Amino acid sequence: MEQQDYDAIWASVVEQVKTHADVNPSQADAVLARLTLQAFSDGFCIVTADNAFMKGWVEKNFLDHVYRALEELRGVPFTVILDVDESAAPPAAPATRPAAPATAAPGRPPAATEAAAATSAARAATSTDGFFNIPNPFARQASEDAPEPKREAASTPAEAETGDAEPDEAPVAASPTSSMTFSNFVIADTNRIAYEMAVSVAEKPGRAHLNPLFIYGKSGLGKTHLMRAIQNYIQETQPHLKTVYVDTNELVAGYADATAARDTQKSSYKNFKAPYESADVLLVDDVQILERKPGTLDIVFQIFNKLTDNGKQIVLSADRAPKNIDMDERYTTRFNRGGTFDIQPPNIETKVAIIKSYIDEFRANEGDETLDLPADVQAYIAEVSGSNIRELKSAVTILFMRMKGFHTDTVSLSEAKSLLENHFTGGPSRRVTPEDIQKQVEGYYRISHADIIGKKRSRDIVLPRQVAIYLIREMTDLSLQDIGRLFGGRDHTTVMNSIEATTKRLHENTQFREDLDTLKGLVREALS
Repeated sequence: MEQQDYDAIWASVVEQVKTHADVNPSQADAVLARLTLQAFSDGFCIVTADNAFMKGWVEKNFLDHVYRALEELRGVPFTVILDVDESAAPPAAPATRPAAPATAAPGRPPAATEAAAATSAARAATSTDGFFNIPNPFARQASEDAPEPKREAASTPAEAETGDAEPDEAPVAASPTSSMTFSNFVIADTNRIAYEMAVSVAEKPGRAHLNPLFIYGKSGLGKTHLMRAIQNYIQETQPHLKTVYVDTNELVAGYADATAARDTQKSSYKNFKAPYESADVLLVDDVQILERKPGTLDIVFQIFNKLTDNGKQIVLSADRAPKNIDMDERYTTRFNRGGTFDIQPPNIETKVAIIKSYIDEFRANEGDETLDLPADVQAYIAEVSGSNIRELKSAVTILFMRMKGFHTDTVSLSEAKSLLENHFTGGPSRRVTPEDIQKQVEGYYRISHADIIGKKRSRDIVLPRQVAIYLIREMTDLSLQDIGRLFGGRDHTTVMNSIEATTKRLHENTQFREDLDTLKGLVREALS
């Protein structure tokens, strides 16, 4: 059988997987397209991934669906061997591409790669997003002679209209010396799949299953870092391609300028679109800003459609999933057409590992191997810091600055607590209450408080009620009886049934897991 026959069989399997109710079609397209069918007969097939992480991710999230799809298509049970074909991994690349995490066990990058990333990233003083992004006040100044990122064209389309720049130039195009690269993005379980997909787009932009690539998550988790890393990698390895990065605020301002100039300059909208429509790769940050801006949204989608119809790559980021952005369904459908992946906040263990890596960087810069933060101080920072890693990094910086200023080689836990007392905005400044959770669930599902605690049994009410009960049980220390009282005096058996139903749905439905993760984030964010 020829490889094209294998490819056609695998394509049909992917399409069948996408029909399963509990599968995110865009993720299935994006992830399963990374696999290659190597051998096939009735009841048996061999499929390979290009690295161990992707193999592990497919095993965890899609392998059961592959078994099911094969049996649905062929009418017989299948044995599926999923392996790693290291020869399919991308060739070695320049410094903007990190050592691939292919040899790592799923969910854990190699120690050397992690350490190297931490060392490089801590020096990235101009970084504005990602796990390592706070300037090191003790860093050597060897990088000061590095050239500044170049502005290759007008910063807004309005400049193009006035003749200060040609309208077909990119609004912003950072040089490959920009600090945000793949090599200084710290990989963790919470961001690894988004990282993998960003690398895939950077290596081969324009493939349909990842176009657009949509990355979402709260501020400070690495979205902008990944987008800039894509831009820098393409500029270094494929300089013939034109990359354009733009923040959505710039798009909105540019559209407003074009609208204001419309009466006197009939070409204003054309000039506004031209810099973006000429891009081979367009990266648009914070697209949730387009909510309730129908004029800008419409013209942006004209640009979007023209680029994707011509096989050009679009990369988008937002602080929430496309379905949670308040805009017409036809737009969110287009956002979801490619691959949609989230970045979750790091857990305590990951934050401690980041702190340790940052301490190592301070040691290297100071030439002092004794420089350290006590273990209890590290644990305290990890525990009380919020999801925004910029705050975690700045907390470590504050403590080292204190140590340097007082000529001491340590800081006590009580001193750390005093110094950082008012530092964190996203940490657990107060305990989560059941009312916090009910309020966020009601807003998320757009139901009233009377409905969530009332007697209605329609599905659009029961599901949010079960979610609220589950989250209260998970995020507070209330008993089943106490939770029942919050929901119209329901007994503990009803509460337990709600928890069990929600737990079952979590195991079966990827989209539902994403919804609950989003809700947890909203609850914690409301405390800050």
